[in-house]
Amino acid sequence: MRITAPGRLHLGFIDLAGTLGRRFGSLGITLDRPATTVRMRRTGRLAATGPDAGRALAAVEKAAARFGLDPNVEVTVETALPPHSGLGSGTQLGLAVATGLCLLNGLEITPREVGAALGRGARSAIGIGAFSEGGVILDGGKKRGSDAPPPILSRLPFPERWRLMLVYDHAHQGLSGPEEVSAMENLPPFADTLAGHMARLALMVALPALAEADVDYFAAAVGEMQRLLGEHYADAQGGRYTSSAVAEVMDWLEARGLRGLGQSSWGPTGFAVLGSPEEADELISEARARFGDRPALAFDCVRGSNAGARIEWLACVEQC
Repeated sequence: MRITAPGRLHLGFIDLAGTLGRRFGSLGITLDRPATTVRMRRTGRLAATGPDAGRALAAVEKAAARFGLDPNVEVTVETALPPHSGLGSGTQLGLAVATGLCLLNGLEITPREVGAALGRGARSAIGIGAFSEGGVILDGGKKRGSDAPPPILSRLPFPERWRLMLVYDHAHQGLSGPEEVSAMENLPPFADTLAGHMARLALMVALPALAEADVDYFAAAVGEMQRLLGEHYADAQGGRYTSSAVAEVMDWLEARGLRGLGQSSWGPTGFAVLGSPEEADELISEARARFGDRPALAFDCVRGSNAGARIEWLACVEQC
């Protein structure tokens, strides 16, 4: 079988304090690219090749132990999301190979159950929602004292004509692992008033604007959420953006009057919400010309994806 798992943008947490009993709460967008694609088949031993093969093996072993499955599969990672870039690489790879293992063993299980087994969704369920159904996703945060991934509260389609400009810095990686845990634990206090404002921006501006395909209001809400969170994380990540090169591009876009700007998760990937493919193409052309002397910077124009992971059973054209 072949499984293609979409990348996602994490637009930020709503309540980092959790004084009402639920912490985090997330808004995110599923992307049509880049994506992680794995091919899997039953074999006599466990093996993995391709980018991020080590993480693929670890996910297979963890899922096999959790669900009591035969782990002897061959995994070929055909494409992988860039690691520690803010696009959800670990979650999408883990969900893809663990889901494939379950299906190859005749076990049908939900992405939420797979994510919980792998320890994914510790703070956010955006990656699980992107894998299961796609679209623009709002989760309800982590219940204190619970190991379950946050519940998904809303899923709306990303409008067909809207585009997302992605800004990559291939010379930089965002925080991950112990450094990320330490950074989260040492963030400054998150005031209840700030959490209330973030919730209003998400629920009373961003989602209604999305439902009405009003790109100006949606971009304004996302940009304001990102500005507030960027300032909150500034000491931990060295500014509103983890990459100074991406920050320079974002400043240039802001000076042009764009409002839906931000960084996905810990970055370094930056993004801009745009209302049409024509606007996106024009901006990317200008950006490539302006920042052409920065070989680590790359730009792409992508759509939001309104579908989850694609699972294909392949015909056996060789000895299986």
